[in-house]
Amino acid sequence: MDGVVLVLNQNYEPLNVCDLPRAFRLLFGEKAEVVEYDHQMIRTPRTEFRAPSVIRIQHQVRRPRPRVKLTRREIFARDDHRCQYCGRQSNDLTLDHIVPRHRGGGHTWENLVAACKSCNHRKGGKLLEEARIRLVRPPFEPRSDVYSLFTPYLIDARNEAWRDYLFLGRN
Repeated sequence: MDGVVLVLNQNYEPLNVCDLPRAFRLLFGEKAEVVEYDHQMIRTPRTEFRAPSVIRIQHQVRRPRPRVKLTRREIFARDDHRCQYCGRQSNDLTLDHIVPRHRGGGHTWENLVAACKSCNHRKGGKLLEEARIRLVRPPFEPRSDVYSLFTPYLIDARNEAWRDYLFLGRN
């Protein structure tokens, strides 16, 4: 039983993605209902079941806002692959802590920026004022959206029906 299932909240808001065994446990426990079926059939010794593609939870689930993971790739994407000191766009970037870690700066969204090697070397372990450089724009934590959370699953053609529930439209 391989495959993934889109899980919707009671109000049809996308919640997450689960595997088929988890989806069947939710369905047989009457905690969810099938909204869309997959083309796959699951066979047991006595019966066959159509595999769900999209299910909806029977009760409203409150959850915190999903957050983007703090990774090099996400920092570079947030900064549009541009050095935040000189503004040059490059594929050969480094990460720089605005307030160096040895001076109490943390490994956070607001303290990390993309920097070219020469600007990072010029700044070194100094503060911005000491190095006499400015940021092109202040760093921020990007918002997580439906597109970034669920589109990696849309590569699989079996999940094409999800587009209607993710408000992405069809190609």
